[in-house]
Amino acid sequence: MALAAVLVAGGIAVAAVRPWSDRAPDAGGVSTPTSTTAPDGTRTPAQLRTAFLDRYVEDGRVVRKDQGNDTVSEGQAYGLLIAYAADDRDRFDDIWSWTKQHLLTDDHLLAWRWTPAGGVSDAQSASDADLDTARALVLAGDAWDDERYTAAGKRMAAAVLDHETARTDLGLILLPGPWADSEPYRYNASYASPAAYRVLAAATKDDRWKELATSSTAVTRAVLEKSDLPSDWSQVHADGSVDPMPATGDDARVLYGYDAMRMPLRYAEACTAPDRALAASVAPTLRRTTQLAAQLDLGGTAVTGDRSALAYAARAAAEQASGATGAARADLERADRTSATTPTYYGDAWAALGATMLTSDVLGGCATAGGGAS
Repeated sequence: MALAAVLVAGGIAVAAVRPWSDRAPDAGGVSTPTSTTAPDGTRTPAQLRTAFLDRYVEDGRVVRKDQGNDTVSEGQAYGLLIAYAADDRDRFDDIWSWTKQHLLTDDHLLAWRWTPAGGVSDAQSASDADLDTARALVLAGDAWDDERYTAAGKRMAAAVLDHETARTDLGLILLPGPWADSEPYRYNASYASPAAYRVLAAATKDDRWKELATSSTAVTRAVLEKSDLPSDWSQVHADGSVDPMPATGDDARVLYGYDAMRMPLRYAEACTAPDRALAASVAPTLRRTTQLAAQLDLGGTAVTGDRSALAYAARAAAEQASGATGAARADLERADRTSATTPTYYGDAWAALGATMLTSDVLGGCATAGGGAS
């Protein structure tokens, strides 16, 4: 999850605070990313995947090198998706083996954070990581005919439905974790993944995935009816009403940032036109300026001078969903350049995942970009 995303300002990467936490960022969460010679933005998705795996995966652990060398469940999930898309079975097995040993709980969900000094430092799970991990495992089990992965993915998928959902008048919604089970419910539109729902519905035959897909679309539509851009966080009431909310109690701003930017990517790879239309709906606002900041207000105005590869990958998704494939390719190149000039774990992950999601169907989505190398 993007709850400890990277802010890059003046060459310094700073770990942001989880939205439900009152504690300050860890002192070890500050480091200096390595700048490189400006690239031309022509790395293929395969090259982006390899670059991420080579830079951040150490003995199966995805290391947030710009955030104190810790590991979060989201990172392990990204590593699994990227390794699967790269057809790198050895690295996939290493990542899953490390994840099982260090993060997997008795509930078949993943503890959120692990540090080299103390092991698991936050045992609460995050549904985006659990959902992406289940998706990767099911895809790998099917592609590589490995029942171990399939079974593990199905167990985690069932745990997501059993422990990380709640029922409202809009239907079954995805909670950010079991800790958020009281009404009004915290909601993150970028956690919902139509492609993951589709993959897991096919694998498990559990009709709750279809219900979750339908209600997630309804909630995301409600989020977008409130503003031009989706907010990082919202709250959903039992009656189905939705309100934007700030990420933390210390910052009252309601922003389109490191969480919300994933929403266009999640919905652009969906396999239904109404879902892709949600991704396309943010394109007009994001087109107002060529250079994108890492955080915008909900009307599209920059609130920081920081840059992130994710911002460009997100706009690429919105452009592709709206049919502007040339603009989408240009933004994927911008994401590549941003990732290469100032490497960060989170930006590099989404440069690789964004290019993969938007140029192929290897992760079970229905992307339609033309001319993209896979």
